Amino acid sequence: MPSAPDPDGQGEFDWIERLLRPLTLGAPGALDLLDDAAVIRPREGHDLVVTKDAMVAGVHFLPDDPLDTVARKLLAVNLSDLAAKGAEPIGYVLSVAWPKDTPWSAKVLFTEGLAQAGRDWRLPLLGGDTVSTPGPLTVTATLMGEVPTGGIVLRRTARPGDLLMVSGPIGDGWLGLQAARGMIADPDGVLAARYRTPMPRLDLIGTLRQFARASADVSDGLLADAGRIAIASGLGVEVALDQMPLSPEAAAWLALQADEVTARLALATGGDDYQIVCSVDPAERPALHAAEAGLVTVGRFKLGQGVGATFNGHPVEPQRLGWTH
Repeated sequence: MPSAPDPDGQGEFDWIERLLRPLTLGAPGALDLLDDAAVIRPREGHDLVVTKDAMVAGVHFLPDDPLDTVARKLLAVNLSDLAAKGAEPIGYVLSVAWPKDTPWSAKVLFTEGLAQAGRDWRLPLLGGDTVSTPGPLTVTATLMGEVPTGGIVLRRTARPGDLLMVSGPIGDGWLGLQAARGMIADPDGVLAARYRTPMPRLDLIGTLRQFARASADVSDGLLADAGRIAIASGLGVEVALDQMPLSPEAAAWLALQADEVTARLALATGGDDYQIVCSVDPAERPALHAAEAGLVTVGRFKLGQGVGATFNGHPVEPQRLGWTH
């Protein structure tokens, strides 16, 4: 149902016609956004993979975050889910619930973020819906991807003895949120940018298909998402906090903390990193190292249940595993 006109005279169909249609990038399945559906057809010999994430102002992003970064993050977090499955992106369907007083300029800025992300990641808009709401801005994207038939990397296929590996620095998302709130120093805005505009690890899709037995992205925290692989696989997992890779900015922050173990736990449970955590057969380590994929061993899967943590070989008891709604 069409939404009411914007305060400055622009309505839903103006947004679609003037701003959203170019985001299709000419994809035939988008039907020029003139229909109520899209046509999705993976390549022959491939399975369709679908993922969906929603973001709400004040929950998943700060209410005053620039809307181009909100749009980019919306696509990034969904792309991260596809990457963790070894899936190449095809396109996305968008849903936006705009607060009633949203000006046209805000919609333009949001669309500019979508457009830049679409160009960077070759990701066409295929369709969607837009409505007005009395509540906070709520944005949702459903992304489609494809993997060779039967080639999806699941969470439930880790085995006892597998290495727990992660694709890059942990903790920058949580630190970036503190920086965006003005709670920690971030003079160059590096950490805040990592929170607002994470980079999905699409570069690892081929590596994960080749080497990962099981995989997830680090959205809710390293401990939480490693634990999800363990639970799905009927295993336990132990994470070595001292082996967790850190960015220079996170290492500098850590050096200022009085209790290193508590600080490392905060980094490991903060979430919003959008790195990849996966299980790898130890026998594959030499080949993986030769591939220069950049994966770092941070633990091991084992018989049993639950998520354990250690620091320099000593057991650590986490108070929580990560973000929960």
